[in-house]
Amino acid sequence: MDELTIKLPTFEYKRSDDIISDASRIIELAQRNAYSAINYSIVYRNWLLGRRIHDEELDVDGRAEYGLEVIKSLSKRLTEKYGNGFDRTNLYHFLRFYKLFPEIVDAASRQSRQILSWTHYRSLLRVEDKDARDWYAKEAFEQTWTSRTLHRNISSQYYFRLIASQNKKPVIEEMEKLTSPLQLDKHEFIRNPIIAEFLGLPQNAVLKESKLEAAILSNLQTFMMELGKGFAFVARQQLIRTENKDYYVDLVFYNYILKCFVLIDLKTEQITHQDVGQLDMYVRMYDELKRTEGDNPTLGILLCSETDTDIARYSVLHGNEQLFATKYRLYLPSEEAIRAEIETQKAIFYLQQQEKDTE
Repeated sequence: MDELTIKLPTFEYKRSDDIISDASRIIELAQRNAYSAINYSIVYRNWLLGRRIHDEELDVDGRAEYGLEVIKSLSKRLTEKYGNGFDRTNLYHFLRFYKLFPEIVDAASRQSRQILSWTHYRSLLRVEDKDARDWYAKEAFEQTWTSRTLHRNISSQYYFRLIASQNKKPVIEEMEKLTSPLQLDKHEFIRNPIIAEFLGLPQNAVLKESKLEAAILSNLQTFMMELGKGFAFVARQQLIRTENKDYYVDLVFYNYILKCFVLIDLKTEQITHQDVGQLDMYVRMYDELKRTEGDNPTLGILLCSETDTDIARYSVLHGNEQLFATKYRLYLPSEEAIRAEIETQKAIFYLQQQEKDTE
């Protein structure tokens, strides 16, 4: 199967007497075609990359280490050339995708409408049981499940609960009720960061934040750099990808005196326990994915910009509290300093907004 024919949806349009209705239909048809074309291309790309990696015969004569080197080398070269999206974890996903869905491209080329998004397939890769995996894929397509609905149903063992139930109706009704909020976002695929990576587009932080958040973060970036305590800027709105979800860290620094990464996460509402837990997760993930030999444990700072309750909370991995208290505090801005900086930037922002309103 060396040649594939990509078959895109047809652009069916019939004129009516209502120009507004016709114009809306033309635009929506074009949008759907564009989204579908990108989706098919991503799925085809990932499947073909998985097949090509597989063709290297990764484990010939038990030489599993050869496969590891192939993926490691390929990941490095592709990332250098094309940017994000080709780390070793993703390449393993592509390989597993090919192994679990060996006929998908051939089938899709003949009937291209029966294909899910890559985000759907990434969830399906977690399902070890083939019958369950095939059933989830079929239901996701026929019932137009969003990727979030599919993920929820897999996580809740919906398939196995359903086949184990004599009366399936209550199980189905419960699932539909619990996933109905997840079905509201009909265009979730449009905002998927995978698209930006695929098209080589920059991740625009301003699109992900409110204007106030953007103003605060921009000035906090400068504030941290001007402390003179070893802070070097690394990234803004940095993507951290897990098996199930994509997260963005607002600001990332490296402190070359402390020899550690410092993550800053900003909230515009009062901080919750979930926010604290999420920051701790960021810290753990960053230590696992980014920290190298010689680096100290990653530090997280959680900020709240709600009026009159501006606070800064610090997070460091359990077991390192003593290191945090005796060493990190020497080079970090105090809660009072951060609170004052946030208040200053909020005041400037609101004054600027008032000036614009009176122009």
